[in-house]
Amino acid sequence: MKSADKLVLRLLLLASIGALATAFIAQFMFGLEPCILCKYQRIPYFAVLLFGAIALHIEMADHAGTAKVIGVIFLLGAALAFYHNGVEQHWWEAATNCSGGGESLSNFQDFKKQLLTKMPKRCDTIDWTLFGLSMTVYNVAASIALAWFSFFGAGLIKKMKIGS
Repeated sequence: MKSADKLVLRLLLLASIGALATAFIAQFMFGLEPCILCKYQRIPYFAVLLFGAIALHIEMADHAGTAKVIGVIFLLGAALAFYHNGVEQHWWEAATNCSGGGESLSNFQDFKKQLLTKMPKRCDTIDWTLFGLSMTVYNVAASIALAWFSFFGAGLIKKMKIGS
């Protein structure tokens, strides 16, 4: 196996680590509390880390196939981020319980319990923007770019295997 085969997967792993590091820095260093949809958007990056790391350590792994699977994962991540952006823009309501509302209270004990529990972050509020765009928009763009790179990289890996 040529080390160039592994380069594509390593770059995808680095991009995923960078995306997750950015999310955790925003959360823990800058106090930007993520909503449930924000947390769901981290799952594709963790999945890429898992699949990529396993493929790098299995000598007989099909790296082109792994890159294609990672491309699909990033496309699903882009779709999730787009969905979240639609919730933020009030194009539609979230399917999760993060757009407000809540449980109906039937007695004083339920009311007291609700007052003492921390309310989850709403998915339709935007805490931070850069150039008027929220993190969900940047995640859509990054996920589409990484999906493209994954598919392009899969093609390169196949070409290198055919050429050798």
